Amino acid sequence: MTDSVMAAALQMVSVDAVAENLAAADALIERAAGDGARLVVLPENFAFMGREERAALGVAEADGHGPIQDFLADRALRWGITLVGGSVPLAAVEPDRVRSALLVYGPDGRRIARYDKRHLFDVSLPNGEGYRESATFAPGHDVVVAETPAGMLGLSICYDLRFPEHYRRLVEAGAQILLAPAAFTATTGAAHWAILTRARAVENLCFMIAPDQGGRHPNGRATHGESMLIDPWGSVLATCPVGGGAGVAMAELDFARLREIRERLPALAHRLD
Repeated sequence: MTDSVMAAALQMVSVDAVAENLAAADALIERAAGDGARLVVLPENFAFMGREERAALGVAEADGHGPIQDFLADRALRWGITLVGGSVPLAAVEPDRVRSALLVYGPDGRRIARYDKRHLFDVSLPNGEGYRESATFAPGHDVVVAETPAGMLGLSICYDLRFPEHYRRLVEAGAQILLAPAAFTATTGAAHWAILTRARAVENLCFMIAPDQGGRHPNGRATHGESMLIDPWGSVLATCPVGGGAGVAMAELDFARLREIRERLPALAHRLD
């Protein structure tokens, strides 16, 4: 375990073509790794943003191998980094649904961890937007912390941000860095994205890496952007523009600062339940 790690949140505007998205991700990974990042996190739906939600069934991969998973493994090995695929559609037991899986690969190209999105976005927004992820995705059940060369990573995806109990379980399991790759809508992102990401960092005294989709997609959906890295005090260390297209936000995460903040403000030790 190092005393610090250079980390990057990659912002994308993914489309409905896997090969095109992987090429875009490849360029961002190369840019981040070339600038010294050892932990690189891609957003939710980085490899595929279908014109309709059910299209994810057509690109779902069997657990272990496929174009998306092989890409992640290869780039982690090529650059010697811990690489996180924000979400990958993987086959589920149910033939008419898939899993939205966050995958973590180590510098040797081997997969370290898988987390299946637990909270599914079934909502109707005031502006008329509506989403029903449960029609396409089967929910996960496990809370996952990944021990990696870049630190102890607490895993989550997008809508999980609204459920603080998920993150408390992550920090109880040893998380130092919370990951929240997302495809937050422009509507909800403008109102809640910065508040929720900073709150999860502050209340759990953890770093937060939150890469978001950020722009207008071929399906007409607009995503918020503002990908960011946050320290345990709630300070934003680096960010991409709101709705500003693809980009890289990078910052050094200092574990000595994390320990100092936890010692000076021992809120985790003061919990009553």
